[in-house]
Amino acid sequence: MQAAQPGAMEPRFTDGCCIDRLPLDDGLTLVRSFCCPSRDLAEKTDQSDGRPTLVITFGLSGESAYVERAGTRLRFRQGHTTLSVFASCQGERQFAAGTPVRQLRLSVGETALRRYLGAPGVLLPHRMGVRALGERVTSPWCLPLVRSLASPGSISHLDAHIAALSLVGEHLRGLGPLAGSTPPSARWTPGDVEKLRQARDLMYSQMDRALTIPYLCISVGINEFKLKRGFREIYGTTPYQALLEIRMQRARQLLEAGSQVAQVAYAVGYAHPANFSTAFERYFGFRPKFLRVRRKK
Repeated sequence: MQAAQPGAMEPRFTDGCCIDRLPLDDGLTLVRSFCCPSRDLAEKTDQSDGRPTLVITFGLSGESAYVERAGTRLRFRQGHTTLSVFASCQGERQFAAGTPVRQLRLSVGETALRRYLGAPGVLLPHRMGVRALGERVTSPWCLPLVRSLASPGSISHLDAHIAALSLVGEHLRGLGPLAGSTPPSARWTPGDVEKLRQARDLMYSQMDRALTIPYLCISVGINEFKLKRGFREIYGTTPYQALLEIRMQRARQLLEAGSQVAQVAYAVGYAHPANFSTAFERYFGFRPKFLRVRRKK
């Protein structure tokens, strides 16, 4: 994984537009774009690479379109998310004069989908051209992640990677069997058990991050059904409760060692110390400051 910060790459300017690309992982690229041309703009595009790519576009402001030479038309507009697959296609991106258009895109190639989900053939069949997978109102759950990715330098590279994978995992739901739309067998293979262990290891190593179920699933290559059922049957708990226990036990260790409440909150993944204190009291039955007071006696 690269050590660069989000937004560290030099943006590209053309015809009143600015495009900023940041590779987050092999096959996973974050693209921020802003366009406000002084006249109607039809920018020609030519993707000669025959490998299909899943593109998730979040409209932040304005509206634009992509028209493939064969006639397929995609619309990108504020407050909506558009899913599509591109493979060896020619067309043009269309912008109206004087209308600011800001978008965030996640480009997910075969290598990334294969690593995260196994063979990507169901989602990315080898068919040339553009294929529209759907457009929908951007989920309120996704908005904070989108906003964090849209602001260059606001979060670390690791947090950007987590946010991007969380969004990819969320939008792969329902697209095909690889996204977990078909409940798998309850028989656990050694590979399944290893992926569940990897998910739990991520909870330990990244407890200070804003972890999500989609991120855990796509990171270890398991679908949500198996992750939740596997944690219940193998670990006797839910992924949420497992992460909560890991965070609370670590928090207690840090408090007993003399760390400040705010420091502990950030160390175990809470952006606001007040929320951490509430969660800690609900879990243990007493406020975190009780441990500091007892330690001073």
